[in-house]
Amino acid sequence: MPRRPKHQLPALLGWLLLCFAVAALGAVASVSAGRFYASLDQPDWAPPGSVFGPVWSVLYALMALAAWRVWRCGGWRAQSTALSVFLLQLALNGLWSWLFFAWHLGALALLDIVVLGLALLVTIALFWRADRLAALMLLPYLAWISFAGALNWAVWQANPAVLG
Repeated sequence: MPRRPKHQLPALLGWLLLCFAVAALGAVASVSAGRFYASLDQPDWAPPGSVFGPVWSVLYALMALAAWRVWRCGGWRAQSTALSVFLLQLALNGLWSWLFFAWHLGALALLDIVVLGLALLVTIALFWRADRLAALMLLPYLAWISFAGALNWAVWQANPAVLG
């Protein structure tokens, strides 16, 4: 097993800051998301808008903890591929809110979430090699974005004039 890097707590705080910074950027895009989401035709199985904030808060915390655990397995040098793919999926995650809520681009948002899901699967596989618990910590996120992808599809199909 690679030597664990020094400075564990600052690194954990850094991963938390990074993940919640992406959440904040998504929140900027979602300023009027509550009204917009409520105005859309939605499937019966769509959760109320109030569910998304708490779920995403837990998921971002799990993402940060998972990345930190992988980082602890030798630092950036030893885990550059896994952590780079993690950063890619995190960027795709942040982009989705802009595509869907700010720019009302349902098709591109769906494409983004599909690519995000693929990048997350690669991240999970790479994390598994370094730290199995870190990989397992990303499974709720995978489940949620799979659900979100299905919801994105259904809402986009039900609102073609609004979500071009």
